[in-house]
Amino acid sequence: MAGHSKWANIRFRKGVQDAKRGKVFTKIIREITVAARAGGGDPGHNPRLRLAIDRALAQNMPKDNIERAVRRGTGELDGAHYEEIQYEGYAPGGIAVLVACTTDNRNRTAGEVRHTFSKYGGNLGTEGSVAYLFEKRGVLAFIDVSEERLLDAVLEAGGDDVVAVPDEGFEVLTAPEKLVSVREGLVAQGLAPQSAEIVIRPLTDVAVAGEDAERVMRLLEALEDLDDVQTVYTNAAFAEETA
Repeated sequence: MAGHSKWANIRFRKGVQDAKRGKVFTKIIREITVAARAGGGDPGHNPRLRLAIDRALAQNMPKDNIERAVRRGTGELDGAHYEEIQYEGYAPGGIAVLVACTTDNRNRTAGEVRHTFSKYGGNLGTEGSVAYLFEKRGVLAFIDVSEERLLDAVLEAGGDDVVAVPDEGFEVLTAPEKLVSVREGLVAQGLAPQSAEIVIRPLTDVAVAGEDAERVMRLLEALEDLDDVQTVYTNAAFAEETA
């Protein structure tokens, strides 16, 4: 159980975007609503909802906001009907990009995503054009813990792997459906993760640097800025100075 990973090489996350709390709240509320609609409003029996609520609490979202989002998802309160859509495409240089969206208007979202790809030198692809280059994994992040202790705990909790992240700590990898149970098993052993989420990560990274990296970064930033976009995933492995 060893290796190296870099968050910037797994999923693009714009720092300035995360600082805009209102926009972050909007994304989380949509995720809670969709999760509650798909699996019910009881987080004890809906792992996806449980993770979304945990993320909301980590961002200090008021509990009233969380409860309203759950009730909208279960139909107890009126609200927009959101659905999930995933778009696939290529950034400059043939870099693969997945765009996960939650929207109440497919036509609007499709137009915005298509326009953004075109404007920043990319191309929107067809379904399946790049999805095969990625896999879905459960990821728990840890800092300030010894690798030996974490390895033993992960094995007992049923996790798949522990990956060292230079200068950041460790990632525990699991099958998506086991993320909640592994998290609970680790917490029971006194190891609470900094975060726990299901991510889509590339099977193979593609190195990109210099001007090409800047062009890719501009496209990813523009996609992240779209209101209906939840997360942008890429197989781009940015040079340290770019990421």
